[in-house]
Amino acid sequence: MTGFLVRAMIAALGLWLATFWVDGIRIDDPATLLLAGVLLGVVNAVVRPLALILTLPLALLTLGLFLFVINAGMLALVAAMLPGFHIDSFGAALLGAIVVGLAGWIGAWLIGPRGKIDIVIHRPPR
Repeated sequence: MTGFLVRAMIAALGLWLATFWVDGIRIDDPATLLLAGVLLGVVNAVVRPLALILTLPLALLTLGLFLFVINAGMLALVAAMLPGFHIDSFGAALLGAIVVGLAGWIGAWLIGPRGKIDIVIHRPPR
């Protein structure tokens, strides 16, 4: 459960960055931002695998580039389900999905596969 919450916070951070960097993505208040991060995690866990299986031939044909479209669709689905989260166009959803994906990738690299935060201290030899 802790791992899911940490990943939801990372998704919320990615959404927050997307609101600054991508024109056409707006989130009304911080509570909506946190709820959008949690809902994006749930949608990615439940809906995204089904969408990946259904579009596997197209993803293979495009050498995986169609996965960006799937991620944009998941972000647009969250925006459609959550009042206070607005995406103006497909292009904004695509760029926002890239920002959120990069934030998630960096966050997963920092927290590790189990979702726990590791602090590593390197000390010089004596």
